[in-house]
Amino acid sequence: MHKRVSGYLILIFGLQLLLSSCSEPAEEKENGSVQLTVLYTNDEHGWIEETASADGAAKLMGVWQEKEGYDPDDPSYLILSGGDNWTGPAISTWFQGESTLEVMNAMHYDATAIGNHEFDFTIDGLKQLIDLADFPYLSANIRLKGTDSIPDFVKPYVILDIEGVNVGIIGLTTLSASYSTFPTYVEDLDFIDYADALQDYVPELWEAGADLILCVAHICYGEAVGLVDVAQDLGVSMIGGGHCNELEAEVFNESVAVVEGGWRMASYARVDLYYDAEQAEVTVIEVQTSANSGGSPDQNVTDIVSIWQQATQAALGEVVGYASADIAQWSTELRNLVTDSWLVAFPTADIAVTNAGGIRQAIAAGDITKGDIVGVLPFNNNILELKLTGAEVIDCIGSNLILAGMTTVNGYKHADGTPLEMDSVYSVLTTDYLYYQETLNFNLFDPSPYFTGLNYHQPTVDYIVSLNTSASDPLNNYLDNSARR
Repeated sequence: MHKRVSGYLILIFGLQLLLSSCSEPAEEKENGSVQLTVLYTNDEHGWIEETASADGAAKLMGVWQEKEGYDPDDPSYLILSGGDNWTGPAISTWFQGESTLEVMNAMHYDATAIGNHEFDFTIDGLKQLIDLADFPYLSANIRLKGTDSIPDFVKPYVILDIEGVNVGIIGLTTLSASYSTFPTYVEDLDFIDYADALQDYVPELWEAGADLILCVAHICYGEAVGLVDVAQDLGVSMIGGGHCNELEAEVFNESVAVVEGGWRMASYARVDLYYDAEQAEVTVIEVQTSANSGGSPDQNVTDIVSIWQQATQAALGEVVGYASADIAQWSTELRNLVTDSWLVAFPTADIAVTNAGGIRQAIAAGDITKGDIVGVLPFNNNILELKLTGAEVIDCIGSNLILAGMTTVNGYKHADGTPLEMDSVYSVLTTDYLYYQETLNFNLFDPSPYFTGLNYHQPTVDYIVSLNTSASDPLNNYLDNSARR
């Protein structure tokens, strides 16, 4: 039988709790009662260093210490993540997440959900990172394919002793993980329904002695809201989300906090909870969101980030070009630059096809390093060359993939305006990530493609180098802003 969850206002706890600062969790209350504060991030994606668009991990730690009263030695704070910790800028991606994990250890994270991008360096890579983590990676809805068994690298939940209160934390992973990470990396796994997973394991958490239960989930805010009734029935007091990079905080049914902390360590959510040991009740006192802004950088985190910055500079600091203005992540110019560079690298190819989601950040104004391009195109995706008919090309590109060598504006045409011939065979470049997607037919139409062995970022690096751009002749002069869809 799970503990009762109360939604009454903080007023019921008397003058002592009313006078306690929201930014300073109360000391342990008599009879084992305690006030807890959760600081929650998600989709960190390796943005550990300070940039023009984000203040980074050291300043986030500073904000927590100065604004939220966070002290790593105070057990009444819980630092939790909704997953997708590492794939992003080169400082994280190039080192396969180790730098981000070291920073999260230094910030004293207590638990994280397993997100889809936790698999980006294969399951073996994830296992190695889990071994380095001072905190658990959680998911209750991952199963070995075709079975009810949890994989050996997965913990469905953990119980933490917080000042004598047993806090259960359960994890969930997005159902999209089967295709939003590299499909073959997770081909031996199933991702089951969120509610079913909670119903499987939350009762087990209560039986194991949990006094209150929180959920860290790599699921979008709307999906988390959809679980509120299940969470309430099971006695789960918080659902923290992720995956959709939203910044949200709300209490539902006066008993379940649903929060999401944004992304890139640019913001976070806070949840204050009170556990009344005598009544075995949990109250959600307050939820809120805040920006990572104005904090003094924590020196320990700063030192760790600096070491990895030096390593990144040594590996990827070569300047390959110059931009006079930012080239936005979702811009037509950047999409065309990426796909056009593939056709430059493979001049006998006719068409290049990739997904916009594989472009992960902008190119900032100023010197462009190889590391910048690795951050733009951070995945371990390699380019394949396929032989497809015009009809097969149209089938595969659907309505959302990005293109070079052709357009779908006013019909399916080559770049020179001549129509695609339905029966003609074309040389088509795409990534192995797209090739293995079950929702696309690339591997059905050409079961024996040519594996180039070239990472999808390398043609863009080589093309920018070939242009020999500078402040007087920047890369922006060579961009194509013509829409191809």
